[in-house]
Amino acid sequence: MMTRRNTPRVSFIGFGEAGQAIASGLREGGIERIAAWDILFPAAEGARLKAAGESMGVRLARSAADAVAETDMIISAVTAASSLEAARSVEPYLTGAPYYLDINSVSPGRKRETAKLLGERARYVDVAVIAPIHPARHKTPLLIAGPHAEAISPLLHELEMKLSVVGGDTGHAAAIKMIRSVMIKGIEALTLECFLAASRAGVLEEVTASMKNNYPSLDWTKIAEYNLERMASHGERRAAEMEESAATLRELGLDPLMVDSTVKRQREMGAIGKDEKVRASLTSGGAALLDAISGAKARP
Repeated sequence: MMTRRNTPRVSFIGFGEAGQAIASGLREGGIERIAAWDILFPAAEGARLKAAGESMGVRLARSAADAVAETDMIISAVTAASSLEAARSVEPYLTGAPYYLDINSVSPGRKRETAKLLGERARYVDVAVIAPIHPARHKTPLLIAGPHAEAISPLLHELEMKLSVVGGDTGHAAAIKMIRSVMIKGIEALTLECFLAASRAGVLEEVTASMKNNYPSLDWTKIAEYNLERMASHGERRAAEMEESAATLRELGLDPLMVDSTVKRQREMGAIGKDEKVRASLTSGGAALLDAISGAKARP
């Protein structure tokens, strides 16, 4: 499919933070033919996305069909709720069986449903992004799975992408990420409840110090600051991801009691994170951040 070494034609469906980060990294790595489409492009709120694409030399497509015309590889980077619709929007226009990298944070069942929808029109690859997209961008660690994972692996390595093939079954990479997130995002939610309660009770230093008894190798002050910043900055997106973790557990016959509560805490913190005082305190951390969060929660 590829015309020359390391020069695939790449298309992005969804051009938010993840899509822009990967695209900018690929462009700096020498990939010249990149197209992008986002459903927000025609709207006023899409101006920022289009400006980002223009600044990095990405062709702004007129539609999903235009974005995937004569492409070698599609990277789907949309919101979790839109992943299936994104595939549906391009399926009729695919030619030459391009690779379809589904990097969306959705359940294994959704990944399998998407692969089935695309059928033979694309070579579907289940991709899980397992670290923050910045600062590594296209070099952020990935897990990939599915029948075409081994075949695309050499190309992705040529593009300097960091990846591990974790299986030949679609949904395997998604399962690892979604189940892993139960713990990662759950700890974030517990951090908020524990440290906010300690702050309001006036025992923040004592509680933080006492946690060394159980976890002597961990710096809980830094952990708390990092976790709260992640929730404040990305809580709404993390809540959507945790809904997919809940779906994953249900697919496995488990009642996601803890995960459902994590969804609520993440979404609440995402809303709180928009508060100006909270935003201003993110770099301060510690008691200042907790005070700002507490004040935001107390307001109606």
